[in-house]
Amino acid sequence: MHHVVEGQTHARWSAIWSPVLAVVTLAPARLYPREMARYFDVHPRHPQPHRIAQVAALLREDALIAYPTDSCYALGCRLDNVAGGERIRELRVLDDKHHFTLVCADFAQLGQLVQLNNAAFRAIKAATPGPYTFILPATKEVPRRLAHPRKRTVGVRILEHPVVQALLRELGEPLVSSTLQLPHAEEPMTDGWQIKEELDHTIDAVLDAGECGVEPSTVVDWSQGYPEVVRVGAGDPAPFS
Repeated sequence: MHHVVEGQTHARWSAIWSPVLAVVTLAPARLYPREMARYFDVHPRHPQPHRIAQVAALLREDALIAYPTDSCYALGCRLDNVAGGERIRELRVLDDKHHFTLVCADFAQLGQLVQLNNAAFRAIKAATPGPYTFILPATKEVPRRLAHPRKRTVGVRILEHPVVQALLRELGEPLVSSTLQLPHAEEPMTDGWQIKEELDHTIDAVLDAGECGVEPSTVVDWSQGYPEVVRVGAGDPAPFS
């Protein structure tokens, strides 16, 4: 019969593992990659509620996600997620003059974030939900770091995509958003699994509802009190021309 002496066993294992533990303890944190992004495959028109709830929970924990829109895929995080906004800037190599977009659940939420005159109110309400981004003067509800540093303007959107609508309802607040187009890429990324593979250690989650196109939203600048189309995209610019 073999007798195992606890003290001897502990000493033997300590001798084996001590150098390894020393290396693990002393290794700088930057040597370790970010955890792999979680992947959520949802139905494009009838997204599964439990998966939407899981993504919303990650956002509340300050996750940065990739998600589909009614124009193309985008990066998104919560309004109060300071690090998330910086991660978007780093990933897309954006300067401080870039207009972030606040994706809203409805017009009431949009109205809390930007200032609207009567003409803008009527025109934007008629065009939403849809593939448009509107640049407007920000209210005090918008953190200064998200607004244009000189103009104090910000982009706003109301999306028609059922997955985004479900996510915003579950989250209960707007998303800070930016088109998922990497530096030097000619078009935005369109395939959820490809996004997962390429950005696996850069973002925290991918919400995949299938391909959603490569054309970004049409951008209309209302900051001067009248519409100026500054980018023609998926939305028809005619109502604002």
